Amino acid sequence: MHTTALVLFSGGQDSTTCLADALSKYERVETIGFDYGQRHRIELQARLTVLARLRERFPVWAPRLGDDHLLNVDVLGQISDSSLTKEIAFEMQTGGLPNTFVPGRNLLFLTLAAALAYRRGLQAIVTGVCETDFSGYPDCRDDTMKAMQIALSLGMERRFLIETPLMWIDKADTWAMAHRLGGDALVELIVEDTHTCYLGDRMQRHAWGYGCGSCPACELRARGWERYAAGRAQA
Repeated sequence: MHTTALVLFSGGQDSTTCLADALSKYERVETIGFDYGQRHRIELQARLTVLARLRERFPVWAPRLGDDHLLNVDVLGQISDSSLTKEIAFEMQTGGLPNTFVPGRNLLFLTLAAALAYRRGLQAIVTGVCETDFSGYPDCRDDTMKAMQIALSLGMERRFLIETPLMWIDKADTWAMAHRLGGDALVELIVEDTHTCYLGDRMQRHAWGYGCGSCPACELRARGWERYAAGRAQA
C-alpha cells in the first residue's frame, strides 16, 4: 500500500485539486514545480500562495504536507517554439496540435519527479494530466502515463505508481471533485489563488478566478465552471 506521494504542482486548478486529493489519502505528500521559462511565470508565485493557504485553512491536511521543490528546467524554453515559452499568438499548428504544446515537457517533468521521488523515498507520483477535456497534448494521454510508469520503474529499479486523478473527468467534474474534497473553502481557494491563464493575467477577475478569459486555458476553466455552477444551482 502506498503511503507517500510527490505531486507535480504548478499552482493551477488541476494540480491544486490533485494535491488536495493526495492530502486526503497519503500520510506524507511533497510537491514539485518547474520553472521552464513559461510566459505565465506568475504561476510560480501562485504555487507558494496556494501551499500557504492549504496549511492555514485545512488543519487536517497541514501535517501531511511536506517539502516543496522547485526545479529550473529552462532548457525547455531554449528548444521550444511553443506559445507558452515565446511571445507568439496562440494558434493551431499544421499537425493538428495547438502551439501551446511544449514537446517533451511532461516526459521531462515525470522523469525529474521520479528521480526526486527516488531520493526522497516517495512512492506515488501524482499529476493532473487529462485526456477528457484537454488540448490534445499527446503527453497527457493515459497510454503515455502507463508507458512512463513502466519505463521509470524499470529504469530506477523502483516500483513507482503514476497516479492521474483527473484523467477521465472534465473540468466541471474537476470543480466538483474539489468541492467533495474540501467543500466551499477549497473551491474558493482555487478560484481566488490558483493560476491557469497562459498570459499570466491577474488583473481580470471572473467567477472562476483570474485570467485573460480568452486563452485556451481560461476558456477550458470558464466552461467547466459554468457547467459546475449550473449543476450546483439545480441540486
